[in-house]
Amino acid sequence: MAMELKSYQRAFLRSQAQLLDPVVYVGKEGLTEGVVNALDEALFHHELVKVRFHSHKDDTSALSRELEKKTASTLVTTVGFTAVFFRQDPKDPERIYKI
Repeated sequence: MAMELKSYQRAFLRSQAQLLDPVVYVGKEGLTEGVVNALDEALFHHELVKVRFHSHKDDTSALSRELEKKTASTLVTTVGFTAVFFRQDPKDPERIYKI
């Protein structure tokens, strides 16, 4: 289940994401199981992940919402053809982002 972010939390995560390079790419085949698994794995390790859309650029918003549901993450923002996702493990005392 996606967590609800307050505006200041969303702003903080957006500012942190500016420094990140995309880790997951959505290609011409769209949202495959591999893309979902790659994002899930990246969120487990990094908490804040950028996803770049190389294809399906007209559907970036819809595909981002679908990825959000499939990975139980929170869509922080979409800008152009890039989306930023966040998922924090509340049980991990070493978590990167204290939200």
